[in-house]
Amino acid sequence: MNPSCMDRPIPAAKWMPVLFAVIVIALLPGFAMAEEGGSGHYLPGSMASFIDSVPLTKTFLMRANIIRYNGSVGPTKPLPIAGQTTLGADVSLWGFGLTVLWRPPLDLGERWSYAMSATIPYLMVDVDVDATSTLGSLARSGSTNGLGDIVLMPLMLNYNVNPDFNVSFRLGFYAPTGNYEVGRLANTGKNFWTIEPVLGLMYFGQKNGIEASAFVGADFNTENEDTNYKSGTQFHVDGTLAQHFPWLGGLAGGGVSAYYYQQVTGDSGSGAMFGDFKGRTVGGGPVVSYIRKISGHDTVFELKWLHEFETENRLEGNIVWLKAVYKF
Repeated sequence: MNPSCMDRPIPAAKWMPVLFAVIVIALLPGFAMAEEGGSGHYLPGSMASFIDSVPLTKTFLMRANIIRYNGSVGPTKPLPIAGQTTLGADVSLWGFGLTVLWRPPLDLGERWSYAMSATIPYLMVDVDVDATSTLGSLARSGSTNGLGDIVLMPLMLNYNVNPDFNVSFRLGFYAPTGNYEVGRLANTGKNFWTIEPVLGLMYFGQKNGIEASAFVGADFNTENEDTNYKSGTQFHVDGTLAQHFPWLGGLAGGGVSAYYYQQVTGDSGSGAMFGDFKGRTVGGGPVVSYIRKISGHDTVFELKWLHEFETENRLEGNIVWLKAVYKF
């Protein structure tokens, strides 16, 4: 669907500071933001708890993912978006994703499990900026919605150490299926591929109900060929510590979820005019869950809120995740 973009006039008294800031970002690359667009494919909370585990037995499941994200940078902070440099970006996003996962009846040994999955996202994106590097464009806004970048996980392996502890490895690919246009503020796609290996460690006490999960991953990005911008490699750790207990015929849980993110290599390519700038952020917040059978099938719900802080060189905001899994 085509975006709707419109210029909003700024009072004349504010033109000079904005124009001065635009000139500054053109002359002083040291103010740049890391990652094209201020964020990568990885979104904190994507994999953080038992709801993201690899099934131990033959299973077909569907998961609904609803995401609400609001993030921004300061009014004097430049941010590269779709081939242009912006000031004071504010991004609001609704994401609706459908994940299908299949654990086939494949015998890899008594303790091993193999599964595969795919996630199809639909995004609604709104972007507001105070100014762009084009002197004739001051305050602008853009909105769009449509298919996002599909996530494919053809390799998901799990090793069941004992009834309480599992170790998993998965390899994911973010495909550039979302809509993207150079010079447009709001896009539903990144216009590059990302390869994401992830190691998962999950303890879930069958008797004490304690959960301690950690997922360690890295994102390797290809270059955005339309802007000649290659975002650096990102390292991230998501984790959850929770207590689960019987409640209303099911199993309820409550605890905290947190993450650490660090860009370990700088941005590159001829389009990365601001050079080698690495992003960093830390976030955390409460998480609640509930498991019970519906029509004889396991159904799982999880709701979490993550607040970002200690952020450097990228968007900072809040993320709300709602996940619902139905096992057939």
